[in-house]
Amino acid sequence: MPTQDAERREYYRIEDRVALQITPLSAEQSETQQPLHDDSALFGLLGELGLMDYETQHLLRQIDDQNRNLGAFLRLLNKRVDLIAQAMAQQVCGEFGDVQTVMLSEDGISFTHEQALAGDTQLALRMLLMPQALGLLLRARVVHCQLQENGQYEIGAQFEALTDAQRQLLARHILQKQALARRQARELSEQP
Repeated sequence: MPTQDAERREYYRIEDRVALQITPLSAEQSETQQPLHDDSALFGLLGELGLMDYETQHLLRQIDDQNRNLGAFLRLLNKRVDLIAQAMAQQVCGEFGDVQTVMLSEDGISFTHEQALAGDTQLALRMLLMPQALGLLLRARVVHCQLQENGQYEIGAQFEALTDAQRQLLARHILQKQALARRQARELSEQP
């Protein structure tokens, strides 16, 4: 019988709805471990906006501590950029197809797929995280593939070669989703 410690996971997992595009990597791409490149200008821009937002958060907090009016103005500008990014994300979602339910953590992702993928297959995953319209292009390795009753395959993949910024963006997204779920559960429990 497994112990409680053996059943614990290193990273918190959430159920999420994301736009996801899966591309198996060639043997050459798998061996090089070079950063992946995306040809979609809008998707790349969404990724860059997410990274910039992550990199400027500490600066915004410092400015807010020194000058509340300037901090409030910059937060409003940031909201405007977020609204533009969300509109762009709607257009990018058309490239991906339907948004799907996945299990997501800082370490990996589990999703359904119409085709079986062999264990250790290297993948390029294009993900669009909602609602902040964060575009991430990540490298992953298939760790399991199981046929489901509906004829689809459940694929579990572990992220590989994440940058610190990518890991932090994933962690922040997961924490925001977790906080939202807790808030919604609390509101439901408070209803008569």
